[in-house]
Amino acid sequence: MSEPGHDLRYDVNLSILFTELPLLRRPAAAKALGFDAVEFWWPFTQAAPGDKEVTEFARAVNDAGVALAGLNFFAGDMAGGDRGLLSWTGRESEFADSVDIAIGLGDQLGCLCFNALYGNRIEDVSESTQDELALVNLDRAATAAARIGARVVLEPLSGAPRYPLRTVSDALAVVDKAGRDNVFLLADLYHLAVNSEDLDALATEHTPRIGHVQIADVPGRNEPGTGSLDLHGHLAALDGAGYRGFVGLEYKPSGASSESFGWLAHERRGL
Repeated sequence: MSEPGHDLRYDVNLSILFTELPLLRRPAAAKALGFDAVEFWWPFTQAAPGDKEVTEFARAVNDAGVALAGLNFFAGDMAGGDRGLLSWTGRESEFADSVDIAIGLGDQLGCLCFNALYGNRIEDVSESTQDELALVNLDRAATAAARIGARVVLEPLSGAPRYPLRTVSDALAVVDKAGRDNVFLLADLYHLAVNSEDLDALATEHTPRIGHVQIADVPGRNEPGTGSLDLHGHLAALDGAGYRGFVGLEYKPSGASSESFGWLAHERRGL
């Protein structure tokens, strides 16, 4: 696979890569392989971790000398199937706590992109009630992010049958209802491809509304070159259309994490 997007900046998602290492050692491992930026899902087990945990996380990023390019708000028990709290009634305080902590970390570490996973549909709660709560929580998150000049992104997902945002149109409909100028689409090319999205139209029609991009090959969700997705072509199209945000490497390595970056030359990994 030839290299994509010569003007694009790449970061490593350290919640899915380098999992063979303790979380706080992963930023240094990414730096050792030439990467200057990283991203994480929620890096704590609870929505409101103690000050010591937050401080240790920030120190690990700073000490490694990498930028924090993206951070998820607390999304529940991801391993158990949860996919976000934005629309989850009864968990508003947990979402608010994680927003406060995430924006505090963003202010400290220079992170300007925060992913608010929408949440699965809940039995015995109407979809309209969940969607109304999502807009309230999204407005709260966007207001907090705006204080540090940051954006909030909404992500369509695959492989989660109860998750309602599956296409670009699904996510942008929520963005439109939110009516905030710092709420954007997170375009994960893997999820969109699995959901049969028209990736050729992504760059031509939606680039100005994309706040972050993530990649993995299809099928398998492994590193580029292991599947059939034309990541080179799609990233080059986004690059040509003017996308200048980060591209998060959010894939499951087919072997050791350290050996999964051969598709991207060392000199292309830095900022």
